[in-house]
Amino acid sequence: MAEARTRRRWLALAVFAVVVYVLVHAADTPQAAAPHPSTGASGSASSRSSASPSPRVSNSSYDPAAYASQVRTQAQQAGVSAQLVMAILYNEAYKPHDAAFERAWQRYKPDAAFGIANMHRATFDEVKQGRDFADRSWDELPDDRDLAVEAEAWYLHDLAARLPATRHTSLGEDDLLALGYNTGAGNMLAFARGATPGSQAQSYLDRLHANWARAGKAVAGHGS
Repeated sequence: MAEARTRRRWLALAVFAVVVYVLVHAADTPQAAAPHPSTGASGSASSRSSASPSPRVSNSSYDPAAYASQVRTQAQQAGVSAQLVMAILYNEAYKPHDAAFERAWQRYKPDAAFGIANMHRATFDEVKQGRDFADRSWDELPDDRDLAVEAEAWYLHDLAARLPATRHTSLGEDDLLALGYNTGAGNMLAFARGATPGSQAQSYLDRLHANWARAGKAVAGHGS
């Protein structure tokens, strides 16, 4: 009984630390309250991620630009914009991406997302079907950042496959795909038909635009 109380106390402390970090560093981000993406359609196979996890590092040293090589490779394989993949990584860098913290938070909130691209289990399980990472598990995302980038790129590929050729919106394709990543494919299609993004979706889009230039600089190989 005492041991169980001790474990619960440590878990509560870990969760509290995550909450404080998020509130201090990203209180205004839509991801803190908005739903994450729904699953998209499956597509062609990609190149396989490395089976060995990426180094476990604390969020304080995490810079999406450090994964520019993986972003370029996976974006090319999936046929999507490397700048878009990188800009979304910057958008999703609002919370600690330390494996231990992510798992502690997930025990408190079972529907939480994993990995540097903040992907939910259902989305990952859908995206991996028929691809070279089909035998990988969503539980590996906090430890394997390469896998997280690969899954993100192919999810964007699947979202792009669902966009209609005729759209009734001033939003460009990259904006629509980013909104689909953040709010789900159904909402993306509604925006493509002319629906106006709500405040949280618009905030995500504004952050994407703010991150766009440095994302382009990162994937061009010029640092962050």
